[in-house]
Amino acid sequence: MRGLDFRKKRRRSSTGLRAQKSRAARRGLRFEDKSEKLHFAKEKLYSPTGIKSLVLWSVEILIVCMAAVFLVAAFGQRVSVAGDSMAPALRNGDVTLVNRLVYRFVKPSRGDIIVFSQSGDTHYSVKRIVGLPGETVQIKEGKILIDGEELTKDVSASDIAYAGLAEEPVELSADEYFVIGDNHTASDDSRVPGVGNIKEDDIYGKAWFIAGPWEDMGFI
Repeated sequence: MRGLDFRKKRRRSSTGLRAQKSRAARRGLRFEDKSEKLHFAKEKLYSPTGIKSLVLWSVEILIVCMAAVFLVAAFGQRVSVAGDSMAPALRNGDVTLVNRLVYRFVKPSRGDIIVFSQSGDTHYSVKRIVGLPGETVQIKEGKILIDGEELTKDVSASDIAYAGLAEEPVELSADEYFVIGDNHTASDDSRVPGVGNIKEDDIYGKAWFIAGPWEDMGFI
Protein backbone atom coordinates (compact mmCIF):
# COMPACT_ATOMS: atom_id res chain seq x y z
CA MET A 1 0.00 0.00 0.00
CA ARG A 2 2.79 2.38 0.84
CA GLY A 3 4.43 1.69 -2.51
CA LEU A 4 1.18 2.52 -4.28
CA ASP A 5 0.85 5.79 -2.39
CA PHE A 6 4.42 6.72 -3.33
CA ARG A 7 3.80 6.24 -7.04
CA LYS A 8 0.73 8.41 -6.83
CA LYS A 9 2.71 11.19 -5.19
CA ARG A 10 5.38 10.98 -7.89
CA ARG A 11 2.67 11.12 -10.53
CA ARG A 12 1.10 14.18 -8.96
CA SER A 13 4.51 15.85 -8.67
CA SER A 14 5.25 15.25 -12.35
CA THR A 15 1.84 16.53 -13.31
CA GLY A 16 2.39 19.65 -11.21
CA LEU A 17 5.71 20.38 -12.92
CA ARG A 18 4.11 20.11 -16.35
CA ALA A 19 1.38 22.44 -15.20
CA GLN A 20 3.96 25.00 -14.02
CA LYS A 21 5.72 24.88 -17.38
CA SER A 22 2.39 25.25 -19.17
CA ARG A 23 1.46 28.31 -17.11
CA ALA A 24 4.94 29.81 -17.64
CA ALA A 25 4.64 29.29 -21.39
CA ARG A 26 1.33 31.14 -21.44
CA ARG A 27 3.00 34.05 -19.62
CA GLY A 28 5.81 34.23 -22.17
CA LEU A 29 8.38 32.58 -19.89
CA ARG A 30 10.53 29.56 -20.63
CA PHE A 31 12.69 27.18 -18.68
CA GLU A 32 16.31 26.76 -19.79
CA ASP A 33 18.46 23.74 -19.34
CA LYS A 34 21.80 25.07 -18.06
CA SER A 35 23.57 21.84 -18.88
CA GLU A 36 22.55 22.23 -22.53
CA LYS A 37 23.80 25.85 -22.60
CA LEU A 38 27.15 24.83 -21.10
CA HIS A 39 27.50 22.04 -23.62
CA PHE A 40 26.73 24.46 -26.45
CA ALA A 41 29.32 26.97 -25.16
CA LYS A 42 32.00 24.30 -25.06
CA GLU A 43 31.18 23.21 -28.59
CA LYS A 44 31.38 26.84 -29.77
CA LEU A 45 34.75 27.44 -28.05
CA TYR A 46 36.39 24.30 -29.37
CA SER A 47 34.90 24.50 -32.83
CA PRO A 48 37.22 25.42 -35.75
CA THR A 49 35.68 28.89 -35.84
CA GLY A 50 36.23 29.42 -32.11
CA ILE A 51 39.86 28.29 -32.26
CA LYS A 52 40.50 30.52 -35.28
CA SER A 53 39.07 33.54 -33.44
CA LEU A 54 41.24 32.79 -30.41
CA VAL A 55 44.37 32.54 -32.56
CA LEU A 56 43.58 35.79 -34.40
CA TRP A 57 42.97 37.57 -31.10
CA SER A 58 46.31 36.34 -29.75
CA VAL A 59 48.14 37.47 -32.89
CA GLU A 60 46.55 40.93 -32.68
CA ILE A 61 47.65 41.31 -29.05
CA LEU A 62 51.18 40.25 -29.99
CA ILE A 63 51.33 42.75 -32.86
CA VAL A 64 50.13 45.59 -30.61
CA CYS A 65 52.76 44.74 -27.98
CA MET A 66 55.53 44.56 -30.58
CA ALA A 67 54.44 47.89 -32.10
CA ALA A 68 54.47 49.51 -28.66
CA VAL A 69 57.99 48.23 -27.94
CA PHE A 70 59.20 49.46 -31.34
CA LEU A 71 57.70 52.94 -30.91
CA VAL A 72 59.21 53.36 -27.46
CA ALA A 73 62.63 52.16 -28.65
CA ALA A 74 62.56 54.35 -31.77
CA PHE A 75 60.95 57.55 -30.50
CA GLY A 76 60.55 57.33 -26.75
CA GLN A 77 64.05 57.00 -25.29
CA ARG A 78 64.37 59.54 -22.49
CA VAL A 79 67.47 61.62 -21.80
CA SER A 80 67.72 64.20 -19.02
CA VAL A 81 69.44 67.50 -19.72
CA ALA A 82 72.18 68.34 -17.22
CA GLY A 83 73.10 72.02 -17.01
CA ASP A 84 72.04 75.06 -19.00
CA SER A 85 74.39 74.73 -21.97
CA MET A 86 71.39 74.47 -24.32
CA ALA A 87 69.31 77.26 -22.78
CA PRO A 88 66.91 78.68 -23.72
CA ALA A 89 65.90 75.76 -26.00
CA LEU A 90 66.52 73.22 -23.23
CA ARG A 91 66.90 73.87 -19.53
CA ASN A 92 68.57 72.00 -16.71
CA GLY A 93 66.39 69.05 -15.69
CA ASP A 94 64.36 68.89 -18.91
CA VAL A 95 63.59 65.35 -20.02
CA THR A 96 63.81 64.96 -23.80
CA LEU A 97 62.57 62.17 -26.03
CA VAL A 98 65.08 60.97 -28.60
CA ASN A 99 64.27 59.88 -32.14
CA ARG A 100 66.74 57.06 -32.75
CA LEU A 101 65.27 56.09 -36.11
CA VAL A 102 65.53 59.28 -38.16
CA TYR A 103 69.27 59.14 -38.84
CA ARG A 104 68.95 55.68 -40.34
CA PHE A 105 67.24 57.33 -43.30
CA VAL A 106 68.65 60.87 -43.44
CA LYS A 107 71.90 62.49 -42.41
CA PRO A 108 72.01 64.91 -39.48
CA SER A 109 71.39 68.49 -40.58
CA ARG A 110 72.74 71.83 -39.47
CA GLY A 111 70.63 73.13 -36.62
CA ASP A 112 69.60 69.67 -35.36
CA ILE A 113 69.79 69.17 -31.61
CA ILE A 114 71.49 65.82 -31.21
CA VAL A 115 72.13 63.47 -28.32
CA PHE A 116 75.53 61.80 -28.38
CA SER A 117 77.90 59.83 -26.23
CA GLN A 118 81.56 59.67 -27.11
CA SER A 119 83.68 56.58 -26.68
CA GLY A 120 84.48 55.97 -23.03
CA ASP A 121 81.86 58.47 -21.84
CA THR A 122 79.18 57.20 -19.47
CA HIS A 123 76.59 59.94 -20.02
CA TYR A 124 74.83 61.59 -22.94
CA SER A 125 75.37 65.16 -24.08
CA VAL A 126 72.90 67.38 -25.92
CA LYS A 127 74.20 69.98 -28.40
CA ARG A 128 73.32 71.67 -31.68
CA ILE A 129 75.04 70.88 -34.98
CA VAL A 130 76.74 73.83 -36.68
CA GLY A 131 79.36 72.14 -38.87
CA LEU A 132 78.76 69.28 -41.31
CA PRO A 133 81.12 66.62 -42.72
CA GLY A 134 83.63 68.00 -45.20
CA GLU A 135 83.23 71.60 -44.03
CA THR A 136 85.78 73.88 -42.40
CA VAL A 137 84.63 75.60 -39.21
CA GLN A 138 86.20 78.63 -37.58
CA ILE A 139 85.08 81.06 -34.89
CA LYS A 140 86.38 84.53 -35.55
CA GLU A 141 85.40 87.82 -33.93
CA GLY A 142 82.53 86.09 -32.14
CA LYS A 143 81.04 84.65 -35.32
CA ILE A 144 80.98 81.14 -36.77
CA LEU A 145 82.47 80.83 -40.24
CA ILE A 146 81.64 77.86 -42.45
CA ASP A 147 84.13 77.50 -45.30
CA GLY A 148 85.04 81.14 -44.73
CA GLU A 149 81.42 82.40 -44.86
CA GLU A 150 79.57 83.70 -41.81
CA LEU A 151 76.83 81.40 -40.56
CA THR A 152 73.66 83.49 -40.40
CA LYS A 153 70.84 80.94 -40.37
CA ASP A 154 69.78 77.62 -38.80
CA VAL A 155 71.58 78.43 -35.53
CA SER A 156 72.09 81.35 -33.19
CA ALA A 157 75.80 81.89 -33.55
CA SER A 158 76.95 85.39 -32.70
CA ASP A 159 78.96 87.07 -29.96
CA ILE A 160 80.82 83.87 -29.09
CA ALA A 161 83.52 84.95 -26.67
CA TYR A 162 85.43 81.67 -26.50
CA ALA A 163 86.62 80.14 -29.77
CA GLY A 164 88.74 77.35 -28.31
CA LEU A 165 89.84 74.81 -30.90
CA ALA A 166 87.94 76.75 -33.57
CA GLU A 167 90.17 79.78 -33.20
CA GLU A 168 92.00 78.18 -36.10
CA PRO A 169 90.12 76.54 -39.00
CA VAL A 170 88.85 73.06 -38.09
CA GLU A 171 88.46 70.66 -41.01
CA LEU A 172 85.75 68.05 -40.54
CA SER A 173 86.24 64.61 -42.02
CA ALA A 174 83.53 62.69 -43.89
CA ASP A 175 81.98 61.37 -40.66
CA GLU A 176 82.47 64.31 -38.28
CA TYR A 177 80.21 67.09 -36.99
CA PHE A 178 80.99 70.30 -35.12
CA VAL A 179 78.52 70.97 -32.30
CA ILE A 180 78.00 73.87 -29.94
CA GLY A 181 75.63 74.74 -27.10
CA ASP A 182 73.07 77.50 -27.56
CA ASN A 183 74.32 79.02 -24.32
CA HIS A 184 77.86 79.51 -25.61
CA THR A 185 79.34 80.75 -22.34
CA ALA A 186 78.28 77.65 -20.36
CA SER A 187 78.86 74.85 -22.85
CA ASP A 188 81.55 72.21 -23.22
CA ASP A 189 81.29 71.38 -26.91
CA SER A 190 83.42 70.95 -30.03
CA ARG A 191 85.43 74.03 -29.05
CA VAL A 192 86.81 72.16 -26.03
CA PRO A 193 89.71 69.68 -26.43
CA GLY A 194 87.91 67.11 -24.26
CA VAL A 195 85.01 67.00 -26.72
CA GLY A 196 86.20 68.05 -30.16
CA ASN A 197 84.48 66.87 -33.33
CA ILE A 198 81.63 64.38 -32.99
CA LYS A 199 81.79 61.14 -34.95
CA GLU A 200 78.61 60.05 -36.71
CA ASP A 201 78.75 56.70 -34.93
CA ASP A 202 78.65 58.52 -31.57
CA ILE A 203 75.29 60.16 -32.34
CA TYR A 204 72.53 58.46 -30.35
CA GLY A 205 69.63 60.28 -32.01
CA LYS A 206 67.77 63.54 -32.48
CA ALA A 207 66.07 65.30 -29.57
CA TRP A 208 62.53 66.09 -30.72
CA PHE A 209 60.23 66.52 -27.72
CA ILE A 210 60.44 67.79 -24.14
CA ALA A 211 58.51 65.33 -21.96
CA GLY A 212 58.95 67.19 -18.69
CA PRO A 213 58.66 69.11 -16.52
CA TRP A 214 55.11 70.13 -17.36
CA GLU A 215 55.84 73.83 -17.94
CA ASP A 216 58.51 73.02 -20.55
CA MET A 217 56.61 70.26 -22.33
CA GLY A 218 56.42 70.55 -26.12
CA PHE A 219 58.15 69.96 -29.43
CA ILE A 220 61.72 71.19 -29.78
